[in-house]
Amino acid sequence: MVKVATETWIALALLHREHPERSDFTISEIVERAEREKLTPRLRPGVRVHATSHCVAELAPSPACLCMLHASGPGRRRLFRAGDPIHPARAGGKTAPGEVDLPEAYRALLTWYEREYLGAARLESPGEAHDPLLELRGSGRELWADEHADEYIERLRSDWS
Repeated sequence: MVKVATETWIALALLHREHPERSDFTISEIVERAEREKLTPRLRPGVRVHATSHCVAELAPSPACLCMLHASGPGRRRLFRAGDPIHPARAGGKTAPGEVDLPEAYRALLTWYEREYLGAARLESPGEAHDPLLELRGSGRELWADEHADEYIERLRSDWS
């Protein structure tokens, strides 16, 4: 049986894929999409709870430490992206279900999430954190390629007066 967190993620991922022009969705839309998908014979009440709090990265864990959703506004959610706020107690939590957690018919959603939703330029495994400032490391090195960094800084500072 599909985990409730996975069912919630699938419903929101389908909404994002079906409506790429929208940045987020209401909790009710997520629940309604899960119900339409019929991953279980009857919609489990836990889907709403997971969309409201259990899967939301910036909220205190209660009880799970999942980081699958981001609260983009009151009652609104979108899929998690690297750089979204994370409650310290959720650090390292899953940002998407694993491939084995997804029913085979939905495994392509994980590829869509990694390539299209997170962006083709940066394929990262779910849960991998990155720091956009650290990604700037080495940029501008051509400015001082023929000059020691300390001499370059001194030369820049000499123009300040």
